[in-house]
Amino acid sequence: MSFAAGGGHSTQSMAPALTNPVVHLELQTQNLPRACGFYTRLFGWRADRIEVPAGSYQALELGDRVEGGVVEHERDRALWLPYVEVAEIAEATQRARLLGASVCLEPREGPAGWRSVVATPAGAEIGLWQAKH
Repeated sequence: MSFAAGGGHSTQSMAPALTNPVVHLELQTQNLPRACGFYTRLFGWRADRIEVPAGSYQALELGDRVEGGVVEHERDRALWLPYVEVAEIAEATQRARLLGASVCLEPREGPAGWRSVVATPAGAEIGLWQAKH
């Protein structure tokens, strides 16, 4: 699906390939079952519990372009956290810090790769992701 401006022409074919695409959306919520129930009924997304060494994770099938997941998190309100693919997690996290971001989660290894989370100078959080190859 393309949200092209103007006469309905898709800008997707004209755009250059992204160097650092969004590869994962993670919903952080205080009520995981309720959130999963809402999105599965509204959009037909499939939710699957995945066991990992550190516990479990609720994978959310969003389509074939971006992966998703849901985690319980003690926040005042739920939020979607995008993860952007980077070539080198430590370097990208340090570059964000030099650009004025604060690091909410230092680079951490998981089963499929490394992640970190930074808060931009404007206050928005974004995840950085380096996949294992």
